[in-house]
Amino acid sequence: MTTFESHFPPMASRTHEVCGPSAMAFAVALGARLGGKVLWVRKAWRGEQINPAGVIPYLDPQHLLLAQAPSHLDVLASAEEGLRSGSVALVVMELTQPVGLTEGRRLQLAAQSGKTMGLCILPEGMGSNAAQTRWHCSPVFDPQGQTDSTLQRWKIIKNKSGTLKAWNVKWDAQTRRINVVSEAAQR
Repeated sequence: MTTFESHFPPMASRTHEVCGPSAMAFAVALGARLGGKVLWVRKAWRGEQINPAGVIPYLDPQHLLLAQAPSHLDVLASAEEGLRSGSVALVVMELTQPVGLTEGRRLQLAAQSGKTMGLCILPEGMGSNAAQTRWHCSPVFDPQGQTDSTLQRWKIIKNKSGTLKAWNVKWDAQTRRINVVSEAAQR
């Protein structure tokens, strides 16, 4: 039986992908789990902003480095430099276009070189063959409204190691960790 702990955090010194409505929550939870600084790179034209105060339940906002790039290629180039530098624990890339095989491979090599983890936040249906894993994250809704609002369903939908699995998890702000929640415990 594969445990959640054997998959999260994902494999070190690699790049991974996440999609779905709870992809941002996955990214900040991963940053909290890894510790250290998080470099978050996104396109400058995006209207919504990341509020550092919103990540306080997950990680110290002083450890969140936000970078805005003018284009898709600049996001990838900035992320590659961040991965290669080895000075951050996690590099998060918000992407709106597919990552080609060459670009994906460059990110993998940079992550290995810098011993840093990379995470691409992608729209559903996109992804690179070079990514080690791809996760789909979504909230779990309770029709009676009795479930904790942080309850999530995290699924590995691509894994170069071969194991695909899903878990219901919730963030515990007090201990700053992800806990697996059984189906029966939700009711």
